[in-house]
Amino acid sequence: MIRKSNGVPTVVLPRPRKLGLLSAFVKPLHLVLLLAMNCLWAVSYSAFKALPLDAGGVATLRFGLAGLVLLLAWRWLPGVAPRGGDLVRTVAMGVSVFVFAPRLQVAGVKLGQAADASVLVALEPLVASVGAAIFLREHIGPRRWMGFALGVVGMFVMVGVWRTEFRWPDLTANVLIFLSFFCETSYSIIGKPMLTRASLFKVLTLALLAGTMVNLLIDGGPTYRAALQLPPGGWGIIAYLAVIGTVAGYSLWFIVIREAEVNLAALTVFTQPVVGVIIAVVWLDESLRWGQLWGSLVIVAGLVIGLSRQIRAGQAQSLRS
Repeated sequence: MIRKSNGVPTVVLPRPRKLGLLSAFVKPLHLVLLLAMNCLWAVSYSAFKALPLDAGGVATLRFGLAGLVLLLAWRWLPGVAPRGGDLVRTVAMGVSVFVFAPRLQVAGVKLGQAADASVLVALEPLVASVGAAIFLREHIGPRRWMGFALGVVGMFVMVGVWRTEFRWPDLTANVLIFLSFFCETSYSIIGKPMLTRASLFKVLTLALLAGTMVNLLIDGGPTYRAALQLPPGGWGIIAYLAVIGTVAGYSLWFIVIREAEVNLAALTVFTQPVVGVIIAVVWLDESLRWGQLWGSLVIVAGLVIGLSRQIRAGQAQSLRS
């Protein structure tokens, strides 16, 4: 459009059309999906306990199958593959996340209880947030800190630290699971900066393939023999962990942190202790205590407080549009 200002023709570009309600809720919608995915991830701890495989076998089959699924879909994956330094970082991330982290987690669950592992995972958001603050220079506001604090308080309420008969789970199991969080955090810390330069799906595919190659070098033979003895139900669990827990879950995580801060996405992990304990009780017949109920309510309160500003921001934007 051309308008005249003081007799001088001026080109006026049209204002961009507002995208409406859906665009305003993109980030809150992503967070809702991530909350749902954390509920699905919470199944993993009981699945580790139910599978007749060691840590290396679970990691090799789960991430190998996930990598194969994405490799078969490679030609349809959008965007460019990581190159140069990004490719090196992708391989390093794959080894950390898909070799070391699952071995530590599965070994810890095998030594302890699935419910205990589900409670310990409440510490992962703190590890991720500290890493994001140090390496990605993210700011953590007071609402987020309050949400994290309530999540940790809820964790201690769930395990009932005040009970006279309380006994800490085996220290080795706790340490192994805690160390796995540092390995998993590298997925966000290393991966987020690359998402502006490479396809998130291709980064995930190459990371999975790199991790699978190392897993095969370490446990290829024993995993192959164990796979031959795995019952159909076991293969169903592996398929769930690979397709839902890995391909869908890790892709969604990248989609969310590409737009949102890592510490905000990490807050949704607090749903795993709540759902994980319930699954462990129903599936594995592990004991349930009242403290787990009250702790779950505290964790939910932390989620509401920590995510409230993000959701309100989306609602305010929708009203302005």
